[in-house]
Amino acid sequence: MSNLFWLTDAQMDRLRPFFYKSHGKPRVDDRRVLSGIIFINRNGLRWCDAPKESGPQKTLYNRWKRWSDKGVFARMMDGLVTEAVVPKTVMIAATYLKAHRTASSLRSKKGGRAAKGAV
Repeated sequence: MSNLFWLTDAQMDRLRPFFYKSHGKPRVDDRRVLSGIIFINRNGLRWCDAPKESGPQKTLYNRWKRWSDKGVFARMMDGLVTEAVVPKTVMIAATYLKAHRTASSLRSKKGGRAAKGAV
């Protein structure tokens, strides 16, 4: 895959303080795993569609789940925001929403009558 996402050395240096220390068995490289997680989330893919270069898909999911539960991603975002030299307002536009072609017909039957048993 030519459009893989990889974190740079500078980006990893900024994010490294937010990771937990490894205990016991050495784990898969944090850069590979985090790059894979970002790639999956950015492209809206399933875990099984993760590129092989990012490491095992089960590792990606387990690390994403564990880090999410422990608040690692929230700490990363908070930490990166507080490091900003100039405070900025960031907004996310949700203008790109897909709806299935039958989504408008799920509310009621043809003719405007409510479905049997519906209120």
